[in-house]
Amino acid sequence: MNPHATELPASTDFWRTDQLLESGLNPRAIQQLVQAGTLIRLRRGCYARGSWWSGLSAAARHRQLIFAHALGTLTTSTGGSAYSHTSGASLHRLHLWNVDDRIHLTQVSCPSPISHGRDVVAHTRRLGSREVCFVEGLPCTSLERTVVDCCLMFTIRQAVILVDHACRLGADLSVLRNRCSTLTGRNGVVALRRALELADPRSESAGESLTRELLHRLKIEPPELQYVVRTPLGDHRLDFAWPARKVALEFDGKTKYFDYRPTNEVLFAERRREKALMEQGWTFIRIEWKDLFNEVDFKYRVLRALGRGSGG
Repeated sequence: MNPHATELPASTDFWRTDQLLESGLNPRAIQQLVQAGTLIRLRRGCYARGSWWSGLSAAARHRQLIFAHALGTLTTSTGGSAYSHTSGASLHRLHLWNVDDRIHLTQVSCPSPISHGRDVVAHTRRLGSREVCFVEGLPCTSLERTVVDCCLMFTIRQAVILVDHACRLGADLSVLRNRCSTLTGRNGVVALRRALELADPRSESAGESLTRELLHRLKIEPPELQYVVRTPLGDHRLDFAWPARKVALEFDGKTKYFDYRPTNEVLFAERRREKALMEQGWTFIRIEWKDLFNEVDFKYRVLRALGRGSGG
């Protein structure tokens, strides 16, 4: 049988095996479509249209794996579970950094063995009514519950990124702090506590959150965030600024993790405004992702610029 003789159903972009069989494909045809890349096997018993999948960002793929899990276990799930931890964070569209694609489920009792594959991490605990919500039709831990669960298994840097973005999305800091106070002695609570201490919703990307955490850890004078300076060419909003010293720090690493692609026109206008600021006496430090992991050089560059800005 030629697998291309039967078109894939047009109503959606991923299917359970039984849905593909009902559309007229047989197991051999499905396998041939997978080998050709027309179908992508997301997990046992669940497939996606190859052309659709290849066009998704990393964050979107992470979310779709959760929807694929929900679709694949639709006929076997006993209910009562909620997507949690990094899966909950993905559904809430929180910024995640350096995490895997495993599916996290929280349920009162152990999930069905059928859904408990290698790609699923099962957590057993009772969730309160205020700790569960629905996101795009799927049961999910609340924003605050998700943040706590993630931070308890995150590094400090991962936690800072998550908490900053959760704050931007409206997470209740008082709820998070109260919950943190009850977790003294728990593994991972240090990361949660530190992230709450540093939380600042003005950070607009993971890179900005990591930059701010690094500046704090290196005991460098705290900058102003999203500081607006007027120039003859219009307002220029700086990621980080020390206005009294006329020093600005700009993070240029958005493209790597969040699929943001500034156009050539945007970049040209930004450089023009930067030039106008330099003519007003501003010093610019531009950093990328790699600079956040070369802390000695980073500290030297910032302190040198601040020293020059203060006349030192």
